[in-house]
Amino acid sequence: MADLMKTSNPALGRNTFRDLAGFSGDTMTVSGAVNKAGVLLILCVASAAWTWNRFFTTGDPSSVAPMMAIGGIGGFILALVTIFKKQWAGITSPLYALAQGALLGGISAMLEMRYKGIAIQAVLLTFGTLVAMLLVYRSGLIKVNDKFRIGVVAATGGIALFYLAQFVLGFFGVTFHAVNSASPIGIGFSLLVVGIAALNLVLDFDLIEQGARYNAPKYMEWYSAFALMVTLVWLYLEILRLLTKFRSRN
Repeated sequence: MADLMKTSNPALGRNTFRDLAGFSGDTMTVSGAVNKAGVLLILCVASAAWTWNRFFTTGDPSSVAPMMAIGGIGGFILALVTIFKKQWAGITSPLYALAQGALLGGISAMLEMRYKGIAIQAVLLTFGTLVAMLLVYRSGLIKVNDKFRIGVVAATGGIALFYLAQFVLGFFGVTFHAVNSASPIGIGFSLLVVGIAALNLVLDFDLIEQGARYNAPKYMEWYSAFALMVTLVWLYLEILRLLTKFRSRN
């Protein structure tokens, strides 16, 4: 539980960097983590573009379904491996980015066919949110203290439990129509989730700075970039879901 009190992102626990303090070899820097995050974003976008083009070339969802399945399952496995084997992050995090890109590209393409322009809107809103939260963090408007961390963690944990319960209950025919529909309640819920995902970015920024402060090993730059990517993937999916609800009202 103590690890979760620092961040809701499972890739960045309380002692992620603190336990590595005093490392005597090459150490991580904020700029190094940012550069590697850029590499992961490029890989993710490239993979998404391939799946996207494949779908629109064939017009058949089954043509990209295998890649989406591999991306989803493979991405989950790679995320677990990266979390428990941080030293492998230089290899597993790029593979994770490629896997998630394949999944996101397929999802985006299918929704784009139904709601024209929704993909680029989701991309712009995601990166706009990233920049906005970085500026808010750097300006000090949001103070990353224990109360803030606990609040974001509690909210994120509640959302995770709700999604899990929804998934399990779905097998028994139980659905949460109000939350998943384009009703005011459904849209309000999605706005709340997007907001919480955005706040997770602030925690990620703070812990990346901690990594540089505690002179964590160089490989932690890849791990930090991976952690940021996890949050961005979640944020993009939630924004895409929110936009879908808005579009379906028209």
